[in-house]
This record gives sequence, C-alpha cells and structure tokens, in this order.
Amino acid sequence: MDLLAGIAAILALVLNGLMAGLYFAFSTAVSPALDAIDKDQAAAAMRSVNIKILNPRFLPTFTLSPVVALAAGVLLLVDGAGLPGVLAVAAAVAGFVGSIIVTAAVNVPLNNALDGGSVDWPGYSPRWTRWNTVRAWSCALAVALLGTALYLWK
Repeated sequence: MDLLAGIAAILALVLNGLMAGLYFAFSTAVSPALDAIDKDQAAAAMRSVNIKILNPRFLPTFTLSPVVALAAGVLLLVDGAGLPGVLAVAAAVAGFVGSIIVTAAVNVPLNNALDGGSVDWPGYSPRWTRWNTVRAWSCALAVALLGTALYLWK
C-alpha cells in the first residue's frame, strides 16, 4: 500500500503541476498577447485554442488531476498517514473546485458564448482570464498541499 500511495501522490503532484503551469502561462502570457492584437483575430485564435485543447494529452491531465489526488489521500489515510492523507484530500478539493467546477461554470460557458458570437473579445477576455487565474492558483495550491503531504509522509 505504501508504494501505491506514493505513486499516486507523486502522479497527482505532477498532474496538478501541469495544470497549474498551463493555466498560469495562459493568464500571464497568452491572454495578454491576444489582448494586444486585433479583437477579431484574438477571438478567432481563442476559438481555435478551445478546439485544439480537447486532445488526448490535455483531457486526462485535466480530469485526473483531482481524481488521483483524492486516490492518494484515501490511500494515505488507509495507510495510517493521517495528516498527509488529509492534505492530499484537500488538494483534491482545491483542484476539483478551482479547476473542474470553475471550468464548467465559467470558462466553458464563456468559450461557448465567444464561439456563438454572443460576447465579443473585450467582453470575454477580462472575465475569462480572471477565472483562469483562479484555476491556476487552485492547482498551485493543490501542488503545495501534495508536496507538503509527501514531505510529511513517513
């Protein structure tokens, strides 16, 4: 059980780190770059990103990051590692609420509105980027919690 818990915790750390990095890079570089060009070109580029992001590398990373963190937490708790297990479960909650829920509740509806033409780039970008930054910091929190769990474990 120790080996499985360790593998799950490390995998959860890596998956959440990848998500934090993706979101952070988008908020700090891609969105400002798109804001600096013609609004119609920016909207077209973002629509293309929204199509291309749905790929076999992104989707498992996105969906599994909180799931694997939860599995690590449960395995750690079963293994008797109380605080590390609780920290891993907290990481799962941070990733689920801050990444999955925010994506479903805010970012995807905004993407759909941009795609459908019911919002223009100036109405889209600031709100989308603000909530994307929440996703970045939620995943970064998950990384910190998982790193602390691994540090305290055994």
